Formats: sequence, structure tokens, C-alpha cells
Amino acid sequence: MSDSADSRESVNFLEAIIREDVEAGLHGGRVLTRFPPEPNGYLHIGHAKSIALNFGLAARFGGKTNLRFDDTNPAKEEQEYVDAIIHDVRWLGFEPARILFTSDYFEQLYEWAVALIRSGKAYVDFSTPEEMAAQKGTPTQAGIPGPYRDTTPEENLALFHKMQAGAFREGECVLRARIDMAHPNMHMRDPIMYRIKHAHHHRTGDRWHVYPMYDWAHGQSDSIEEITHSICTLEFAPHRALYDWFIEQLGIFPSRQYEFARFNLSYTVMSKRKLLQLVTEGHVRGWDDPRMPTISALRRRGFTPESIVDFATRIGVTKRENMIELSLLEYCIREDLNRRALRRFAVLDPLRVIISNYEEGREEWLESENNPEDTDAGHRLLPFGRELFIEQEDFMEDPPSKYFRLSPGGMVRLKSAYIIRCDGVDRDAEGKVTALRCTYFPESRSGQDTSGLKPKGVIHWLSVPHSRVAEVRLYDRLFTVEDPSAESDFRQVLHPESLVIKPDARIEPALADTRAGDKFQFTRLGYFCTDPDSTLEKPVFNRTVTLKDTWAKVADR
Repeated sequence: MSDSADSRESVNFLEAIIREDVEAGLHGGRVLTRFPPEPNGYLHIGHAKSIALNFGLAARFGGKTNLRFDDTNPAKEEQEYVDAIIHDVRWLGFEPARILFTSDYFEQLYEWAVALIRSGKAYVDFSTPEEMAAQKGTPTQAGIPGPYRDTTPEENLALFHKMQAGAFREGECVLRARIDMAHPNMHMRDPIMYRIKHAHHHRTGDRWHVYPMYDWAHGQSDSIEEITHSICTLEFAPHRALYDWFIEQLGIFPSRQYEFARFNLSYTVMSKRKLLQLVTEGHVRGWDDPRMPTISALRRRGFTPESIVDFATRIGVTKRENMIELSLLEYCIREDLNRRALRRFAVLDPLRVIISNYEEGREEWLESENNPEDTDAGHRLLPFGRELFIEQEDFMEDPPSKYFRLSPGGMVRLKSAYIIRCDGVDRDAEGKVTALRCTYFPESRSGQDTSGLKPKGVIHWLSVPHSRVAEVRLYDRLFTVEDPSAESDFRQVLHPESLVIKPDARIEPALADTRAGDKFQFTRLGYFCTDPDSTLEKPVFNRTVTLKDTWAKVADR
């Protein structure tokens, strides 16, 4: 993908619409968008795209964006989700012009429903869901009027007030708009406006027994706030005619709905139902499990808000649903962390190295850069001594050709330190290698090398007595196939090694005291961040992403 300014700044169709409206002086050239989540779960990467789009478009034209909670289903809503959503929006770098709730407008919506009833454009229907479905017909067959469609406005008004007073059971009746049962758009065939819910609302308590459907609450809430451009995902395109009809009948501010396509992310599910299954069935540790696509999970894994907004910008705005490669999101975080993450040494699977010709009890402190991409990041000192740890995978007794790490008789450079040669190995009773016996070359010190030796490999290391034990959690993709939602049971393609825990990893002293969310590049291993579970006694780090796209090789096999 090109990083050129032209490709990144190309005008999408929504921006073109808004620009035309602004230039035409529509609504006085004012732009006000909104992001309207339901407070019944945690936001995911798809919501991040919508947030970035709504706030970004408004800001581009000097406008603002409201955060409005669509809190019309009290049975599934909690203050916990409200707080989490506000936190996520702000963490992504956006500040709402106003934080609002559809429940702020319940009184007004009720009054407007009464107005439609009085004008004969809404009625109370006692038909069962099955009866209403039969009455609506099919996309190729017109619907038929139900038995309650011609009830007088006076009777409907009395019944609606009784609904709100709690006189009927849940599901016993609904309020429907009276539009056209033969309309070619199925959403215009007398849609439901209100249903009965005897549930406690997290903001209004027990005051209401009727709650508005999304199609009724959506456009009217937009109108109340004088939203100029109501941006929705593509599945709401067939609802636009109903959105416009309600506004026209009420004669209120003419908000306008526009649609763009949502996206799917490879090796991921974003269905709220499926994500809930993963949590409730114990496949993940919770909504913020770093394998989940929720914003809270991405934050815990070590993703930055900048990388997520960059991803949302790169995938663009389209009118056709598509599959976006997870590798693009991983690319965005690699690019960001490469610039800002401090480099540190960690050894995940330690193998002891004993330098035979290094004096016992001696130690020295060697300088290593903090970030070669940032000249202002400076350097740190690493302790070096007779006994070191290296990665077990950095030694092979019988290496293949072009293996440039350590092997018997072979040499390698220890990064920021010396060149060493493996002279022998120690074994346990089962014959397993437990330690390497090596020689170091004093004249080969990094930055002062006069040895003339030219080993082809460079590996990282740690001083045994100075290193600290840490838990390192290696997170990977949660599924083994690109489109798990296409499977008959998405749980059957869960990746069995999506989390591998290294409980006895070793870290350099500079990593011993970090805060949750601190981000690092573990040299040669990947990008990591400190987990909230971390303590001074037992630091815990999460792998954010590998240094390279290891899945590209798997996909090519």
C-alpha cells in the first residue's frame, strides 16, 4: 500500500457529499455528525472505524460530533458499558461536542408518537409477531391490512396511554406507524414504533413501560440535535425511506442519513453475539482479553490509538462490504511502535552460557541504544559478566546451512557486547543441553572491535545474576482461518496456540519497574507492553505483534 500523501488524502464519497453541502450553504454551512452506540457491550475495531470517520469528517469541515447512546433497550444496558465507551472514544483521541442519550428524548418522542396517533398515522396492534409477519407479505408480494389498522385515533390514543401506564403484558401489543402495507420497501409496511418493556432503565428508572424502536428513535434524535449528516453502515440503507418519512410527517429539522459499508477483519469475528459466546464460554479471559477485537483488548495488548486511527484511515470508505487483512492492522502498529518503542533485552526460553575465559566475580556495564529510530532516546547500560542467558533457539548442535547463530565451534556476536565462540556443552542425565561453554574475545567489544573476526550472526543476551524473572504472554491470532464466521461453528477453528505463556522468561534490569501500558521492542522478538497484572515481584508483558508478519509464510504454504 502506498504511503503517498495523494493516496492517503483522497476524497471519499461521504467527504464529497459534505463538501458539496457546505459549499452550497446547506444548514448555514454547518456540519454536525454523531456516533450512536448501544450501551450493551464493548466497542470493537469496527466501531473505531465509525468513530474515526464521524469525528474526522466533521473536524475536516470545522464541525463537531456528538456521542449519543442509543439506550432504548433497558434489559441489556449497563452504566459499565457507558463508561467504557466514553473512555474508548477519548482514548482514541476524540472529544465529543456533547455526550447525550436517546433517553434524554423519551418525553419528546412520546409526544410525537401521540401526534402521529391523533393524525391517524399510528395505531396500537395486538397481533402476534407471527400474524404481523404474515400480514407484511414478502418482497415480491404486497402485505395485507391487519384487524387493528383502522382503529380510531381516539381508541389508539387511549390504548397507547394504557401501554405506557403498564396495563399490558410485554409482547401483548405494539404501536405501529400506519404507512403502506403494499409499499415495495418492506420497512415501510407499518413498522413498529414502540414495544412494551417492564424493565428498569439505567437512567430513567421505572418511569417508562414503552420503549422506542431504533427506527423511530434514530431519525428523531438526529433531528432534535440538528445533526446535518447522519452516517450509518450499509444495512441501514433500506431504512432511509422510513427515516425520511417520520421527519416529513412531523415537520421537524431535516437530518439526512448516508450509508457506508462496514468491514470484516480476517482471522476475527466481530458479531456481538459471537464475541459474547467467546467470553461466556471461557474461550477468552474477558472482553479485554488481548486476543479480542474490542478496543479495550487492543489497548491491553499494546496497540496505540494512533495506530488504530491510522488503520481506519487506510482502509478507506466504500459502499461494498469487504474483508480487510489483519496484517494491515499489524503493519500500522509496527510502524508506530518502531518509531517510539524503547528497545530492551528479554530471553523467553533461557539457556545458560558460561564464558570460560571471563574472570569470576567480574562485571562491566556496556552501552546499548534505546531506539535507533530516535536519536533523542539515548542509551542505557547493560550488565555483562561470566554467566549469561541466551535464547535456546539461538543454539543448535547440528545446524543446517546458513544457520548464523551459535553452534559447536561457531562464533556469534552478542549485541552491544563481545564476540563469543562455543567450545562445548554441559548435559543433564537425559542428555539435554543445559549450558554452553564459550570463549569471548576481549578485543571484539562493540564499538571498539579490533579483533578482525566477522561472525555473521548477532543475538541478544542477559547477565544471569542481574536478570529478573517475568511472565511473558505470547498472543497470536484467535482463529486459524481467514473467515471464521463462514464456518458452521466458528469455535471449531479457534487457534489452540493463540496464547502461549512463558512463566520463567528473563528480562533486563530496566524492565523490572514499568507501568501498565508501557511499550517496548524486545530485541529480535517483537513488540510488547506491560500488562495490568504486572507487579514489582512478577512483571507481566503481553506481545503486541511480532517483528515481521509470520502468518504470511503460513498462508503461502
